[in-house]
Amino acid sequence: MDATSTIFENNDRVRITEWRFAPGEETGWHIHDQDYTVIPVTTGTLTIIDRDGVETLNDISMGVPYFRYSGAEHNVINRSSSDVAFIEIEIK
Repeated sequence: MDATSTIFENNDRVRITEWRFAPGEETGWHIHDQDYTVIPVTTGTLTIIDRDGVETLNDISMGVPYFRYSGAEHNVINRSSSDVAFIEIEIK
């Protein structure tokens, strides 16, 4: 099942999206064309599967942001038993 995404802002400089994952939900495969910052709305653990099939656990903490460069290709999955949510700010 797909995670829920809500776009709050999309203009010539940024796209701001809220992602909400119930247990078992995922983003589906995608590539980040822009640099981006993630601001967790909840604390939780997400599983990241990269283009080579390597799985990484990503522990996120509410309110603690992190930055990633463009080019990331992955699927993000909530394999935990709790809802997980974050705000993603893509820099155009």
